[in-house]
Amino acid sequence: MTAPGEAARPKPARRPTIKDIARRAGVSESAVSFALNDRPGVSRDTRARVRRVAEELGWQANSAARALSGERAGALGLVLARPAQTLGVESFFLQLVSGIQEVLSARNIALLFQVVEDLGTECALYRRWWAERRVDGVLVVDPRTEDPRPELLTALGLPAVVIGGPPAPAGAGAHRPGATAAAGAHPDAAAPDAPPPDAAAEPPLATVWADDAKAMARILDHLYALGHRRIVHVAGLPGLAHTERRIRSLRTEAARRGLDERHVHSVTTDYSDAEGAEATRRLLDAARPPTAIIYDNDVMAVAGTAVAAGRGIPVPAALSIVAWDDSALCRVTHPRLTALVRDTPGFGRLAAQELLAVLDGGPHRTVQGELPHLEARESTGPAARD
Repeated sequence: MTAPGEAARPKPARRPTIKDIARRAGVSESAVSFALNDRPGVSRDTRARVRRVAEELGWQANSAARALSGERAGALGLVLARPAQTLGVESFFLQLVSGIQEVLSARNIALLFQVVEDLGTECALYRRWWAERRVDGVLVVDPRTEDPRPELLTALGLPAVVIGGPPAPAGAGAHRPGATAAAGAHPDAAAPDAPPPDAAAEPPLATVWADDAKAMARILDHLYALGHRRIVHVAGLPGLAHTERRIRSLRTEAARRGLDERHVHSVTTDYSDAEGAEATRRLLDAARPPTAIIYDNDVMAVAGTAVAAGRGIPVPAALSIVAWDDSALCRVTHPRLTALVRDTPGFGRLAAQELLAVLDGGPHRTVQGELPHLEARESTGPAARD
């Protein structure tokens, strides 16, 4: 008996097969296989006719079957292990993925993206993808200070590029610190005046990284010149390599300027607007609150600005605010927020290009991305006198 509404439900379209192509082209199935896989055994005219028919029928190769036969899967993987509530408000990853996708789409390569709860689940997913040959390689984000992923991926032999990792030691085939590669372009193996790479010391995984230390120095230069001596950094998740680098850099830059570490320090959060706002409330409640706050992303900076406004604290007359990542939010908030401007899509393009280069047989390189510049806007001004 037909269920109610079943008759009206359209049947899914049947995918064309090699047999369908062979029938329409008037050739054998083996000839179709040779033609579609660019193997010898068929004439040029037959190859062209088979491919024309395949295109007319909308035929696509089965990526799983191709992987089992030893061919590439035609996909790269990206796993994100972060609190789910932070993903909808932070623009960084959307911009990063847009840059990655721009490169992959030009090569007709898919991006398999998945969000997981923790690092253990991420590692388990890599093992499954490797066993099932689902991806040809992976892009690894949020490197940790203690990170099991590089060792796991090296053991599996799964090609990878670590995005945001620290530079490799000198002589490890990396660019020398300070030699930047233009975002969006495939950089040379080394800067003209850099020593030749040591192939024997090639890092286990390719890496693209950003110089967080120099970026923090630029922010401190700006705030120090404005007279700020009580500066707090509202950082992101503890344990992330770039979070720890920024915290260390703030401490180093403060010491270099003779600033009191009690008044120049960092606090960690989960990157969300809620924790950014709560951290701001605690800082403003202190006996000697900061005169300037650096936020690790745009969302927290906007939330901090709202907290200050709610308390009647004028920005920048009584409090200066800097966002680590620039975005449309920074430019439409009143006052407009001083921010680090970087080419995040270009960083994604650079990472994708490096992974494709590894898949094509290139070396594992450590490449530095473009150094961001600080865009001074209305949210920073001279420090208020006590």
